[in-house]
Amino acid sequence: MYKLTVEGLYKHYGNHEVLKGVSLQAKTGDVISLIGASGSGKSTFLRCINFLETPNDGTMSLDGKPIRMIKGPAGLQVQDDRELQQLRTRLAMVFQHFNLWGHMTVLDNITIAPRRVLGVSKKDAPR
Repeated sequence: MYKLTVEGLYKHYGNHEVLKGVSLQAKTGDVISLIGASGSGKSTFLRCINFLETPNDGTMSLDGKPIRMIKGPAGLQVQDDRELQQLRTRLAMVFQHFNLWGHMTVLDNITIAPRRVLGVSKKDAPR
């Protein structure tokens, strides 16, 4: 079973179509690299997966469970705010322009948010 499935994801800004039916399947432990020219939609794709951007069409599922979306004026929206919050706590990304704390290890930098915001233990945060 796939941990994350994205099928036929579309995103446009006005008449400019950025994502044209992009699909992805990822299993637990997969390491995935998105490679493309500047402006090709890599960051937009990631931002659509966690709804920092609103996709215009497509389907997604997490742990085999479909993410329930409805068409809104700006595109697809997660039906339930609690489901959106759960989704965002389970999907993480590192932004293109990021700041790391130099006095902390990479692992500590990555796991500080789940520990502080969600109350996850230091032992469980890397999972």
